[in-house]
Amino acid sequence: MEEDLRNLSKVWISALVSICYCYFISSRISKGVLRLLSILPVCVLFLVLPLFLSSVHFCGSTALFFSWLANFKLLLFAFDQGPLCPLPPNLYRFICFACFPIKVKQNPSPSGITKRLRKNEPKAKWVLAVKILIFGVLLHIYEYSDSLPRFAVLAIYCLHIYLEVELVLVFVGAVVSTLLGCDIEPVFDEPYLATSLQDFWSRRWNLMVSAVLRSTVHIPVQRFATRFLGPNTAVLVGVMASFLVSGLMHELVYFYAIRLPPTWEVTCFFVLHGVATTIEIAVKRKLRWRPPHRGVSGLAVLVFVGVTGAWLFLPQLLRNNVHEKGISECLLVIDLVKRKLFISSP
Repeated sequence: MEEDLRNLSKVWISALVSICYCYFISSRISKGVLRLLSILPVCVLFLVLPLFLSSVHFCGSTALFFSWLANFKLLLFAFDQGPLCPLPPNLYRFICFACFPIKVKQNPSPSGITKRLRKNEPKAKWVLAVKILIFGVLLHIYEYSDSLPRFAVLAIYCLHIYLEVELVLVFVGAVVSTLLGCDIEPVFDEPYLATSLQDFWSRRWNLMVSAVLRSTVHIPVQRFATRFLGPNTAVLVGVMASFLVSGLMHELVYFYAIRLPPTWEVTCFFVLHGVATTIEIAVKRKLRWRPPHRGVSGLAVLVFVGVTGAWLFLPQLLRNNVHEKGISECLLVIDLVKRKLFISSP
């Protein structure tokens, strides 16, 4: 762990120096191919950085923050698009927006998602406290995993992944929000309340990733496909392209964590969800169909996500004991915190 912490500090120093370089070249190189070529070495470096880390959490978060999100943001930045444009007023903000999955809350003309998030703000704190409690309980349940049915272990691990990703991103957002002195949009919007796959993936699950994929993949592919297929079909092609790219990026994150060639199960998971989502969108448009009662449609979404996740998303992690390594890291951190509190207490 100590060696990994040293490597993590080196990784972040390298990333910060690279981001500073990108910020300063923006004033010297105009948008376009030349700026893209000047940024590509940084993108390659960001693809390499997770390989220096062995911890599941350090490696996974570095892969998400730099290899995926920061790289996509920088590719958009090369053409004066995306969350880094217009250029933030100072280097400090540029670094935060480039390195972390954050988005500043917009006051004027809030979208439907933003309105719903604001409406839910009063209960957000106690909901977060409940999630932290549940996450702690899950870590202790793993001690009895040998006596539990396999489907129960899979269900617990599905819940574990969701809670851990959300809690980590909430913590990062809270820290960055405090440092910047501004309000940050929540990354998740209660995905367990989704009433359709389209609602789940585009409006509730990991909204920062959805926003980046929309700008880098969905919109360009949709514009290109419109020339040949028409606007209605082009939207569906853009949706499928986004799911395919998401699957490939998850394969990359899995490779960093496992260090084995991909099995393409994760890509199949996202392609399957892409097909299901495009069918859902097409049926809604063609037949003007609306989902049944929220309870029925919501349960169907959760069952579909859970079953396909246990079938295609989780097996590669379970086969290579990534879950055991991640759980042991969580328990190690908890143990260290307990020791610190015990030592500091009178």
